[in-house]
Order: sequence, then C-alpha cells, then structure tokens
Amino acid sequence: MTKGNVYLVGAGPGDPKLITVYGLECIQKSDVILYDRLVNKKLLDHARPDAELIFCGKLPGKHELIQEQIHELLVEKALDGKVVTRLKGGDPCVFGRVGEEAEVLADHDITFEIVPGITSGIAAPAYAGITVTHRDYASSFAIVTGHGRAEKQEDHLNWAALAQGIDTIAFYMGVGNLHYICKKLIENGKKTDTPVAVIQWGTTEKQKTITGTLSSIEKSVQLAGIKHPSIIIVGEVVNLRQKIKWFEEMSQDYKEEIEA
Repeated sequence: MTKGNVYLVGAGPGDPKLITVYGLECIQKSDVILYDRLVNKKLLDHARPDAELIFCGKLPGKHELIQEQIHELLVEKALDGKVVTRLKGGDPCVFGRVGEEAEVLADHDITFEIVPGITSGIAAPAYAGITVTHRDYASSFAIVTGHGRAEKQEDHLNWAALAQGIDTIAFYMGVGNLHYICKKLIENGKKTDTPVAVIQWGTTEKQKTITGTLSSIEKSVQLAGIKHPSIIIVGEVVNLRQKIKWFEEMSQDYKEEIEA
C-alpha cells in the first residue's frame, strides 16, 4: 500500500477565522485529524463527514505517555495510506512539539509538511490592544515558556538576558507560575512598575485581560480568577491597551446591538 502523508498544522490562537487558508484546506481533505485540547472545535466542522477525528488532549503528568501514543498514531495512520492532519493550537513550532513529531515521521520515511499558524503570544495581545513591538516602546520581543520552576530543576531561562535585554516578553503556560516569573524579572533588573498584562482565552468570546505591574499583577490575577490558558505579556507596550483595545470595544458594541 502507498504511504499516506501528514500535515502538521497550526490552528491559530482560538478564533476559528484565524487559521490559514492552507491549514483549512488540510482539514478539508484529510482522512484522519488528530487535534489538541486548545483547538477550536468549530474548525472540525470543515472536516469531511467520513473523516476520523481523534482527540489528543494532554492531562497534567501524562504528557510523555500521550506524546508517544500520538507518534504511534501518526505513523500508523500514514502507513495505512491515510491523509492525516495533526491539528495544534497556535503555531505548531512554538511549544507545540512539532519537531519531535516531524522527526518520527522522517524516521519512517513518511512525507509531511509543517503548516505555520498564528501564535497566541502575538495574537492574544493584539486582540487586547497590545502590539508586541512599537517604534516608541519596543524593538525586541521574546517568546518564553513560563512553567519552569527552580525547585524542580526545570528553570533553564537566562533571566538576566530577558530582564535587561528584551523589551517585550511573552510567557506561555506561565499563569500558575506568575509569582516566580515576576520575582525573577525583578531580581534581574526589571523595574517593579514594569507593565504586565495577563490575557485569558485570547481572541475568543471568552477573552479576559488583566493589567498591572510586576509588583501588583499576581494579586490582580488571583482576584479575577484568571487560569490557564493565558498569555503573560511584560513590557511598556502593555500601556498601548489604554488607547487601542479594539476587540473589547467591538464586542461591547455587538452586545449592545443584540440587546437593543
């Protein structure tokens, strides 16, 4: 039997309209779709009626086991001659483990393509009225994993370089580690009054944004009950939100129109 092929597709940050045209085409032509927990389920409405849909959500503490199962499924379905889409939230190359999946496919001589997506670290702040770069405030931008903890020997970040050399920092998967993130940035040179935004469910109708400073944001997030999935943005660009928070204003206008 002829081998199938695999598309490793970024589904975008949450709003189903933010998937790329090519990403949508991959969904439409696939025999099998393996999708992650943060993928907007509305995208699956574009799958063929006979497509096999496989949920690949990961529970805390079971990532490695499930990742190995995903590898096995990708290989199995492709060797069966299927066209497979591996659908990941955001961009597959940004903390999406697509490199590992591509390596496994390459080891089995299975044809694959990586289809980029819009990553939440840029899209969520954009919907919150925050551009990650700005001529007056920020000429550098970093995307950082935010869940590493020193006590677990998981913190491999160069905090001094981040605090002193980067204008805007986007922390992924860090809301549960917010106290440690703020503490390390302050210890390494960031001012305590550096603006911070935490954006939950960015680009969706559930989007919620909390702003503050490195010294105040933790308490504000706790009071607001902000949980995962959230993006943390640190930098002067957060102040732009006061003037250009377009999405919330548009959503409010829509709500008022419906109520009228």
